[in-house]
Amino acid sequence: MTDGADEIREAFAAAGADGFLYAREVGVENGPEVCVRGDDPVVLASVFKIPLAVAYAREVVAGRLDPTERATVTARYRIGGIGTAGCADDVEMSWRDLARNMLTMSDNAATDVVFHRVGQAAVDRVVDDLGLERTRLTGCCEDLFASMTADLGIGPDDDVDESLDAASAEQIWKLSVLDPARTIASTPREVAILLDAIWTDRAATSEACAIVRDIMAQQIWPHRLSSGFESGVRIAAKTGTLPAVRNEAGVVTYPDGRQYAVAVFTRAHTLDERQPAVDASIGTAGRIAVERLRSS
Repeated sequence: MTDGADEIREAFAAAGADGFLYAREVGVENGPEVCVRGDDPVVLASVFKIPLAVAYAREVVAGRLDPTERATVTARYRIGGIGTAGCADDVEMSWRDLARNMLTMSDNAATDVVFHRVGQAAVDRVVDDLGLERTRLTGCCEDLFASMTADLGIGPDDDVDESLDAASAEQIWKLSVLDPARTIASTPREVAILLDAIWTDRAATSEACAIVRDIMAQQIWPHRLSSGFESGVRIAAKTGTLPAVRNEAGVVTYPDGRQYAVAVFTRAHTLDERQPAVDASIGTAGRIAVERLRSS
């Protein structure tokens, strides 16, 4: 049996996207892997929230952050979208609920409040401790949006969504947030290494890793990685989305207990707001990769 790489490439091509994938069985050193451009640099988008969640959990377990303490999401963070980011008024939540919103629904405002409480240095330590030399995590969602406004020449009183809608395709393709050399980025392999470390209690203490695993298992989006697997297979994952970018990275757990870290990143060939074929290709590619790993 082949390693599935050609089949995975065909799935991405049929969906109209470039694809990047790395998959391995959790807890198996030097075991089989499936790699399709898995060492290429990729834009993380909201997948960066996984290492941020590890940093958050480390702070909680170390006693430096009380997860029940309440924080306020103010107008500063109200950038639109789902969760507290789209609320009309200030929202007060516990840190643990903000962290849950950050991962389960990709609430950008909750993410930034958590990031500013935890700090860049704590996130950097997660990356450094795991030796993720090709992973660059600088800033949070607020910084990603700031880079877009700078690239598009948007003023402080301009609406970002309206400005993006009015921008030309050429302007969008040139955004720094779509260039892994100029934004938060990693490789599929390093993201899978991070997942493996979380699931084997090497990214932090066992208690901290359990916090992250538990929240990731509650993610609400079924249209990407989960779409490739039958209902008896559990998925704990995090999506990432930007113009033309559709990602998901997570751990797939089978009823027999075997687990697989799967990191899938795509770049669509068009800027269509809805990319159902690309979304589905993430699940298809993930399933092909895991099936090869299970049969190897």
